[in-house]
Amino acid sequence: MKKKAVLIILFILPLVVYLFFATGVNSFIKLPTLTQKIADVNPNWKSLNGEKVTLNDKITILGFSGENIMENRGNFFLLNQKIYNRNKEFKDFQIVFISPDGTQDKVKSILERLDKLTDTKGYHFVFAKPEEIKEFFKTMKLVGQLNDNFGSPNVYIIDKQRNLRGRKGKSVQGKPEYREGYNVQSSAELHNEMTDDLKIILAEYRLALKKNNRKDAFRDKITKEVETKIQQNEK
Repeated sequence: MKKKAVLIILFILPLVVYLFFATGVNSFIKLPTLTQKIADVNPNWKSLNGEKVTLNDKITILGFSGENIMENRGNFFLLNQKIYNRNKEFKDFQIVFISPDGTQDKVKSILERLDKLTDTKGYHFVFAKPEEIKEFFKTMKLVGQLNDNFGSPNVYIIDKQRNLRGRKGKSVQGKPEYREGYNVQSSAELHNEMTDDLKIILAEYRLALKKNNRKDAFRDKITKEVETKIQQNEK
């Protein structure tokens, strides 16, 4: 028993210390949470191909296309160029648009054009009644509002826990700053602010994945060493 106690001190204690410090604050800046746990996509809302669309466990760019989707079709190509094409290889990344019921044919037309430029498997459109769209939008607790066509020029970053992420507080220049969405009509805004903020979100998850992998590898190594020592002392 005394030998086992010594082995526990020698091998288990370092593991506990490692796990303690590994749970510390990350060294890079984090993107603030503006609204926690927004609603998930209503399972009764239909998508174009009948697939199930969810915000859970996905890094989502969420948008509201509105009834005048064809008038704003240029926005989709700009978003595709500046955001989607740069992040589509990240397996948990997706773009979701909530669109008014009745705009299915217009959405199909836009997706057919996008499909000539890129792999559109990361795009998802769901269709809901205008009143349902308005109610969903309210749950996001935004300063901005939907327009009269039940759409918005802004898109929003939603993390894997369905938290709305953005900017609030002070900028690096020390000035008050608040940003809940990113204007898809602005190439500069997508290229600069949104690209930078999305990089932070992706970096958070990459770092968390690496940290978990290191923890698992370290724990397995220590466990194996302890078991080997115990077996050697029992002989």
